[in-house]
Amino acid sequence: MAKRLLDRFLGRVVQLGTLQVARADGSVTTFGSPRTGYPDVRIRFVSAAGERRILLDPRLGAAEAFMDGELLIEHGDIMDLVTLIRANGLWDRGGSLEAPSRARRVRNGLAHTLESFNHARRSRSNVAHHYDIGNALYRLFLDSDHMQYSCAYWPREDMTLEEAQDAKLAHIAAKLALSPGQRVLDIGCGWGGMAIYLARHAGVTVHGITLSQEQLVLARERAEDAGVADRVTFQLIDYRDLAARGLRYDRIVSVGMFEHVGQPQFERFFRACANMLADDGVMLLHTIGRMGSPGSTDAFTRKYIFPGGYIPALSETLAASEKVRLIATDVETLRLHYARTLREWYARCVEQKEAIVGMFDERFYRLWTFYLSGATAAFESGGLCNYQIQYARSRHALPLTRDYIGNAEAELLDH
Repeated sequence: MAKRLLDRFLGRVVQLGTLQVARADGSVTTFGSPRTGYPDVRIRFVSAAGERRILLDPRLGAAEAFMDGELLIEHGDIMDLVTLIRANGLWDRGGSLEAPSRARRVRNGLAHTLESFNHARRSRSNVAHHYDIGNALYRLFLDSDHMQYSCAYWPREDMTLEEAQDAKLAHIAAKLALSPGQRVLDIGCGWGGMAIYLARHAGVTVHGITLSQEQLVLARERAEDAGVADRVTFQLIDYRDLAARGLRYDRIVSVGMFEHVGQPQFERFFRACANMLADDGVMLLHTIGRMGSPGSTDAFTRKYIFPGGYIPALSETLAASEKVRLIATDVETLRLHYARTLREWYARCVEQKEAIVGMFDERFYRLWTFYLSGATAAFESGGLCNYQIQYARSRHALPLTRDYIGNAEAELLDH
């Protein structure tokens, strides 16, 4: 029964590219047909248990079957398999659209609200789940210069990951319209790459905050090594607690942190930022986002990768910021930049398989590569992108045209 049901499911899903499914009983079934640009993959189920897991929960079940060795990939790799499945259901496939049923709208609304609560007392444990597993892992696949665990920026296709992350920092710094001597707040500072870059290249002082103890220690070390410890301060504190102190900053930047806030906390986040931003200040928010309407976090990501995380739609992000009179002065949609970044991370993790297995085990390695593969497919074929939203409290805070961004960016990249 499980075999027939799974075959029916895969027959509907895989049309372009081929998927061969081998089973313990010796049977082999092929789905789809060869097509340029689509992978050809062969998998094997070592028992019927893996098939049943997928039928019960296609996304989480497939991930756990792969992680536990119940699903083996004999031709291609996990990136090919996930790419094949997602590419057969492109989010931006065109064609005519029908309105979702009322039941579906209600179900989706309840799901994303219930999943995204992220009170202050849970935030630190959620962050620790992902970021406090050890700096050594992240050193293996992130760019060596800045350790940026967020979408790089690829103005040229022939760039290295290091060059693309440098370009991302310059792109963001240009949008902040910085002047020497200004005070900058970096919310979710990671390992300090952004803060160090701004201090070195813009002559500003930076206060970086994080909820990860591992990140805090390394960020301070990196600031010392870069010779900017006198201009960069890192602190383990929640943005809500910092806002309660009444501090003000000329500029606020937040990269890759908003995804951890949780939808019910959006207005509180923006109110805290507005209160901490000087009246003539500028803020740059860089976040993963949904190109469509609000949704819910998939079960695999919620369970294994980012508990408490939620990917926002642009509509709900702007709706929350509008309530606190933050003016969205510029919005940029980065459509494929994160897909390129994730493929670079995946390739480096594959190269470092022996080291990763040594740090953890085979199951963790399979979990991590499944995570990177799924994320890549979501940006290449699914509905995810990155948004960079520039905010100001005053309509007079920035030049009338966007020319200053390109000019400042070019100057930073020439250094």
